[in-house]
Amino acid sequence: MGSNSLLSSKIEDKSFTSKITLQSKGKLFLLDEPRVMGILNLTPDSFFEGSRVKLEEAALLQKATQMVEEGVDIFDIGGYSTRPGASEVSEDEECQRTVWAVSLIKEKFPEKWISIDTFRAKVAKEAVHAGADIVNDIAAGELDSAMIPTVGQLNVPYIAMHMRGNPQTMQNLTTYEDILKEMLLFFHKKNQECIAAGIRDIILDPGFGFAKTLEQNYWILKNLSYFKNISRPILVGLSRKSMIYKKLGVNAENSLNGTTALHMVSLISGAQVLRVHDVLEAKQTIELYKQVYH
Repeated sequence: MGSNSLLSSKIEDKSFTSKITLQSKGKLFLLDEPRVMGILNLTPDSFFEGSRVKLEEAALLQKATQMVEEGVDIFDIGGYSTRPGASEVSEDEECQRTVWAVSLIKEKFPEKWISIDTFRAKVAKEAVHAGADIVNDIAAGELDSAMIPTVGQLNVPYIAMHMRGNPQTMQNLTTYEDILKEMLLFFHKKNQECIAAGIRDIILDPGFGFAKTLEQNYWILKNLSYFKNISRPILVGLSRKSMIYKKLGVNAENSLNGTTALHMVSLISGAQVLRVHDVLEAKQTIELYKQVYH
């Protein structure tokens, strides 16, 4: 094999070659290239102030319109802050914060997919009935036993994230014997559980910052391709998180540059969805990634 052939094979090995189709209520979404999920937090206490949207129609549509203009692929709507030590929010209040927003955005941007960010089955069900296309669960069913069976009945894709405990306790649950092995076993179990419940499309989220130390977060990122063993798409959510700003000695507001750097690392390691606060910069990162690796 000549040098040009060797070079071609090396490039092909790193290319984004997977073409995975997600199905939701009869609609198709192709993951033929990395996609951007834009965060819409309908909460007063999310860790990054710039992601918070007032519970007003005009404010929500303004933010959503900006994201569409910047190229967002999926909206991720949440009504419960999951930052460490976040305040408890009742199920009814979470529904009140999110369901109207799902309906409004689906009406305004019917071609865009919407993810409901919740660990509660009731919220997921009401949001999907209002127009949500994906359920994004930080607890992978561990905080609501009805979640996975409910999603199986809703006929939508499911994002299962790795976490221990809950947002109030997770920072005290960071001791692992072998974190990569334990996470892989967790995802294998969840994959089987979801299949048994009738969930066709499952996306894995390593859960950066959830029951993990700063060093563990970087070890997971370095070995992100390890989770390809489950043969499911991988979502990365590290935008402006403390693993970036604490390492750089800045704050969430000044961590966009670090976020962009780690997004490129994630893409090279096989991430297929980036969950972000800054849509334009993530789309630009993907374009440069594709220029080099496609």
